[in-house]
Amino acid sequence: MLDLTGKIAIVTGGASGIGRETALKLASKGAIIFSGDVDTIGNKETAKIANDKNGIVHALELDITNNDSIESFASSVMDQKLGGRKPVDIIVNVAGWDKIQPFLDATPDFMDKVLSINLAGPINIIRYFLPEMIAVNQGKIVNISSDAGRVGSMGETIYSGAKGGIIAFTKSLARETARHSINVNCVCPGPTNTPLLMSQPQSMREKLAKAIPFKRIGEPEEVAEAVLFFVSGMSNYITGQVLSVSGGLTMAD
Repeated sequence: MLDLTGKIAIVTGGASGIGRETALKLASKGAIIFSGDVDTIGNKETAKIANDKNGIVHALELDITNNDSIESFASSVMDQKLGGRKPVDIIVNVAGWDKIQPFLDATPDFMDKVLSINLAGPINIIRYFLPEMIAVNQGKIVNISSDAGRVGSMGETIYSGAKGGIIAFTKSLARETARHSINVNCVCPGPTNTPLLMSQPQSMREKLAKAIPFKRIGEPEEVAEAVLFFVSGMSNYITGQVLSVSGGLTMAD
């Protein structure tokens, strides 16, 4: 049920963190990965790591805030996946970005950037690849949101709003595409050992770890395991669901 041999998968944000681990995890199960990221160096490194382990990851440049870039990415995927004849089987929207600061310090440009990367970008990625999933009445879509989108997060108000929007979008799309046997689910990481979190002060990271019942920050691979479940045959009767991967931080919410 975890065998993804021959499946075509789109992974955004594959250059590092959760995106990299997701690309590597799915590739290890036989999927053919098209990893998109603005960080072309990191993305190529992800491909090399996978290819050295006999996995298949194609590193493509992608700026999910730019529609022309998304269209170019989609065209490249179409050209490379078996001559464009085989539809995309899996979409995993991982790419995200934030900066912790008070809401009133947020400039219009900052707000536009956060909303473009974390909300509009994933929606536009799906818009390009969903028609071919509908045409064959199958597909798995996983959106990476955040527990910030479920319960809010101080200093991340715009980000929380965007990620909350992804949760609502996931549930609505799941209802709309169920008639086509397409599964749409959402994974909400808590504090995770990614470059974004590691850029925060150590004191903040230590406080977060103490607040988590497991007393540690999560690892990107642990989030990737949840993604693997949702894109595998083990989740064929599951759609519109939100899974928190947070070490129990938000279990009561």
